[in-house]
Amino acid sequence: MSDRPLLVTSALPYANGPLHLGHLAGAYLPADLFVRYQRLTGRDVVYVCGSDEHGAAIAIRARQEGTTPQAIVDRYHAEIEAAFESFGISFDVYSRTSKPIHHETSQDLFRSIEAAGGFVKKTSTQLFDPEAGLFLADRFVKGTCPICGYDSAYGDQCENCGSSLSPDDLIEPSSTLSGATPERRKTTHWYLPLGDLQPDLEAWIETKNDWKPNVLGQIGSWFQSGLSDRAMTRDLDWGIPVPSDIEGETDGKVLYVWFDAPIGYVSATKDWCADSNPELWRRYWQVHDDGTVPELVHFIGKDNIVFHCLIFPATLMAANRAQPDLPQWVLPENVPANEFLNLEGRKLSTSRGWAVWADEAVRSFDPDLLRYGLAVGLPETKDADFTWADFQNRVNGELADVVGNFCNRALTFATRFCDGQVPALEDASDQDRALLGAIAAAPAEIGAAYREYRMRDAVARTVQLARLGNQYLQETQPWKTRKSDERAMRNSVHVALQATASLSILLEPIVPGIAARLREMLALEDVRSSLPAPVNTGTGVHLGWDDAARPLLPVGHRLGEPGILVAKVEDEAVEAERERLTSRSADSEAPTESAASDLEDDYPPLGDEIVFDQFTPLDLRVGRIVKADLHPKADKLLRFDVDLGFETRQILSGVREHFAPDDLEGRKVVVVANLKPRTIRGLESSGMILFAEDREGRLILVETDAEVGAIVK
Repeated sequence: MSDRPLLVTSALPYANGPLHLGHLAGAYLPADLFVRYQRLTGRDVVYVCGSDEHGAAIAIRARQEGTTPQAIVDRYHAEIEAAFESFGISFDVYSRTSKPIHHETSQDLFRSIEAAGGFVKKTSTQLFDPEAGLFLADRFVKGTCPICGYDSAYGDQCENCGSSLSPDDLIEPSSTLSGATPERRKTTHWYLPLGDLQPDLEAWIETKNDWKPNVLGQIGSWFQSGLSDRAMTRDLDWGIPVPSDIEGETDGKVLYVWFDAPIGYVSATKDWCADSNPELWRRYWQVHDDGTVPELVHFIGKDNIVFHCLIFPATLMAANRAQPDLPQWVLPENVPANEFLNLEGRKLSTSRGWAVWADEAVRSFDPDLLRYGLAVGLPETKDADFTWADFQNRVNGELADVVGNFCNRALTFATRFCDGQVPALEDASDQDRALLGAIAAAPAEIGAAYREYRMRDAVARTVQLARLGNQYLQETQPWKTRKSDERAMRNSVHVALQATASLSILLEPIVPGIAARLREMLALEDVRSSLPAPVNTGTGVHLGWDDAARPLLPVGHRLGEPGILVAKVEDEAVEAERERLTSRSADSEAPTESAASDLEDDYPPLGDEIVFDQFTPLDLRVGRIVKADLHPKADKLLRFDVDLGFETRQILSGVREHFAPDDLEGRKVVVVANLKPRTIRGLESSGMILFAEDREGRLILVETDAEVGAIVK
């Protein structure tokens, strides 16, 4: 066990809507598994999170609902915090970025960087709403997406095709505040010179060869294109004001949400220790006087990689440069970003109602069952799919039939055959010693998986001990040997009970409620830890992770009452969830009344009618994708080199969440070849590749067998 203090963070959820199962599987359940394990080892660990309550999206929602941004964040902060608590996410503190302590922390960091010349001030022209009298943040601008033609794309992202955009990319932009056509006016902002910091960032990242490939790959793409200055302030009336005591025009300017949001981890740590020891936060965030470097781990989803691996570390580097004589900020030790969770074979979509809300799920099922159902299928290395059928099968077939069944058998045999007490182990057989050996080895093997962020493997190895226990009972058959060989029967019950006691600790990170019930059935409250510094597991039992490697139950220990440890998920409950999901999705995507009579099977309505002359200018050509890779500065875009026969074009498409680049190379596609070129995130796109979208939101490449360069008519 490391002596370094450990700070674990989960991405701050945006207080603009409720939590769904995809959120939990991405950044919160994996972190909770990791933290609960670390606590059981006796590690000095603090787990922080909080609501992200600034940014343009919240201001927009407030305007739409005719209320204030503070009212929006107050509502969703309470809902999100309650959902986390009901799901058993064990934060040491759940704070919020609207607290004064966060405003002060963010402004102090900004002020220190500015005082040392760490920012570059630039004046540029930006979009301004002449009717509202405001500069427009990206989300306050709407227009036509240059990638897919969707006419309601925002200035930062097209929610139809997922492409990352800037307001300048939009065709015919308009203000969401007034509907007016924006004007371009001059404004000054503070920029973080990422290009100057790139050598230091690259040197730091080179030491992280144990990070996930998806994380290193995305960072590498940004490095390859070269980092550029990034604005750390915005013209907005909702957010943390730029400190008024610094030089320059600060009225109406706030800190960029991705400057202040990661600092929320610092302010949450301050919030945690504010009453007991206000300076204790430094133990987890800054290098100690004796040279000890605290360990910082960020659990996030893959869409936040750039902010946690480049923007926030660059901010901390700039702060260290600004104050070299003061304790230095630590940089992340690891950022185990997860991929996305799909739902019933489709991409999660809150706007289309295709989501399972966390608060609804815990009203229908024991939170431990949901934790297990998600944990066995976490999207650790690729997108994963949650289905209610698989949830039922895994809970019933593994948690109930393997874990619950083994523990119940061991306890029931002890009650029936040994008067509810732990019998002695005498002259152990090879089978007895084999299971005792598995008990001794399990904590180290499972612990290694947790430490290496292999949560699914840790869960599987935990269940495997119960599988071995069931196999052991089937082989030793104590229900038979009780009549023919009482010593063998007692040995079987003794060893099975020791495995059950070990499981009551090993299950704690995954299903804490079930683990607590199991310890109660075993009456473990009187069993003391063998560790020098025993750990409180949160259930009143002082046992640590390494205690699970030894026989915990003394001979003669009186057990509690056995009972059903895991209740199975019934067919009716699963069917009700499917019906609720389908009904909500149908309500969200219902066609207008005028179109409904012409539609069957929920097909989308036709677009506006056009005449032949509007179609004939399109030049559609057959092309072959000769190369496909990731856009270095846009999370949703793929970059293609497409051979049209007479030339090779670079084309960008917002399909990164639907296709892997390797899957598309070599395929013949249909291209809009005479589309006016557009520059998107620094790269020019000369054309458009055609995709079809089915009724479930899946994209399918439009392919052809025609020769390259052929005209499509």
